[in-house]
Amino acid sequence: MSGENEKWSDLAVRLSSGAVMVLLGLYGVWAGGHVFHVMIAVICGLMVWELVRMFEPENSAIAIQLGLLAGVAAGTAIYLPPGFALPILLAPALVGFGQLKQYRVIFMVFTVMVLLAGFGMMSVRDGMGFQWMLWLVLVVVATDVVGYFAGRMIGGPKFWPRVSPKKTWAGTTFGWLGAAIVGAYFAATTPVGWQLVGFSIAVSMASQMGDIAESAVKRRVGVKDSSNLIPGHGGLLDRFDGMLGASVFLLIAGPLFAVPFGAL
Repeated sequence: MSGENEKWSDLAVRLSSGAVMVLLGLYGVWAGGHVFHVMIAVICGLMVWELVRMFEPENSAIAIQLGLLAGVAAGTAIYLPPGFALPILLAPALVGFGQLKQYRVIFMVFTVMVLLAGFGMMSVRDGMGFQWMLWLVLVVVATDVVGYFAGRMIGGPKFWPRVSPKKTWAGTTFGWLGAAIVGAYFAATTPVGWQLVGFSIAVSMASQMGDIAESAVKRRVGVKDSSNLIPGHGGLLDRFDGMLGASVFLLIAGPLFAVPFGAL
């Protein structure tokens, strides 16, 4: 009985802080424009700050400096043509590579991923509108929420116990099902077509890859959470790792496979 209670012990805190995040996120997505840009820039800056704090917790000054640099880069790049935006997005990763003493390659890769994901989300909201951005958020949320409950209720074989001991194959596959349902709803109510179901599952898989990558980094540096900014969830990297993978995937695969974004 105690094991069953322990399994659900974090549910109330997770739901409460999760509800606050959902409300703030929905407001930002709905508002769009400068409001959404500022929100994403702040999130990107805080995630880079978390990275540095994980890798070199004693270097709080460098963590703040690189976090500010990343936030400014994300907030500036969206207002520039792509040719000028790209070097600005890559610059914080190279600056940090020169500042840190360890885990420099991991920092560089994740910082590029964070800033490209932020730029991708802002581009989706600016260029494709509220509905398409809502689809992306719902796919990632459905993957996480359905996977969480299925994993806790069904259990079964672990997905990668050495890196993420709580993740199960049941939670992983039910996460795909949740994403497929979101894709089916948008396919049925918009002119996009039913290929959106398959694309939603692919985005779900990419979000899980982002989650796995972040879990592997935490295991490598020996920390449980990226920070304690969000009660019950850890840090922003812990909560938005799936969105990082999904956004970068969408940024690359969307144009490559000519998914009809404009139909939304």
